[in-house]
Amino acid sequence: MKRHLISAADLTRDDAVLILDTAEEMARVADRPIKKLPTLRGRTVVNLFFEDSTRTRISFEAAAKRLSADVINFSAKGSSVSKGESLKDTALTLEAMGADAVVIRHHASGAPYRLANSGWIDGAVVNAGDGTHEHPTQALLDAFTMRRRLVGRDAGIGQDLSGRRITIVGDVLHSRVARSNVHLLTTLGAEVTLVAPPTLVPVGVENWPCEVSYDLDAVLPKSDAVMMLRVQRERMNAAFFPTEREYSRRYGLNGDRMAKMPEHAVVMHPGPMNRGMEITAEVADSDRCTAVEQVANGVSTRMAVLYLLLGGSEPAVAHPSPTTTLDGGASRRPADSARTEENK
Repeated sequence: MKRHLISAADLTRDDAVLILDTAEEMARVADRPIKKLPTLRGRTVVNLFFEDSTRTRISFEAAAKRLSADVINFSAKGSSVSKGESLKDTALTLEAMGADAVVIRHHASGAPYRLANSGWIDGAVVNAGDGTHEHPTQALLDAFTMRRRLVGRDAGIGQDLSGRRITIVGDVLHSRVARSNVHLLTTLGAEVTLVAPPTLVPVGVENWPCEVSYDLDAVLPKSDAVMMLRVQRERMNAAFFPTEREYSRRYGLNGDRMAKMPEHAVVMHPGPMNRGMEITAEVADSDRCTAVEQVANGVSTRMAVLYLLLGGSEPAVAHPSPTTTLDGGASRRPADSARTEENK
């Protein structure tokens, strides 16, 4: 693992399991009355968002604050970007302010990579979604949720998703979430199947490490998890399917289709949902749907990413078992450091 998190494809199996295990420890800390850890005290994390976001931005902000980092929220609206300032000049400004990490969401695919490799800033760069390219932390929180549900909260420690069959349904063409999940879930040993109308399947998908199907009903009975994707109308400049009703009939998940899934299988959605289109209210509000759980797990997962990228050799919490940070530095697993804050 490099010093940045730009793509889920950059993660090895051990990198991914380390992040998931660290996120499990962070989740345990989050269950305590005092949720803050002193790990990143004195560090500055900048949330650099050029696109609208609710879940991702708030999740990263909560994650950084729980690790005691100073957080600066930057929105393109109301900033000098609206006056024509370039990404380079914005980055140089953040570097001058001493940013230790930049969490960037950008409408242009490749912007996080450019920021990380340009030499404009010295801090770590975390991709929070770039165009239709990737969204690696979303894939990590999805994998974390699947492991908890399918393997178990404690039994999952150190485990991957080998042998699990995951189905991703919907607007794959415009989905950075789908791309990151295909890379990460495959790395973790899962079998991934994409289901979408032919018009919403990317060119070159035959080179992806997954299967492709156009028949949702045929895939559901053998799926351990079904991830429904939002139809991204804002990225569409043509008619990709006849009508919303037709799309929902062919590729929407309703109660009857959910009944075809194995009893242990879960329904996932990265949000926001188009209720009544890709998923019905009956399914979205059922116990098998993990949408709200994914939001909560997102904070723990992003805490793990920030901790491993910025924590260096300092332990997040007191724990006798050593492990390794993503950049190769020695550290310890987070478990009980809330005591540091509780004893003050």
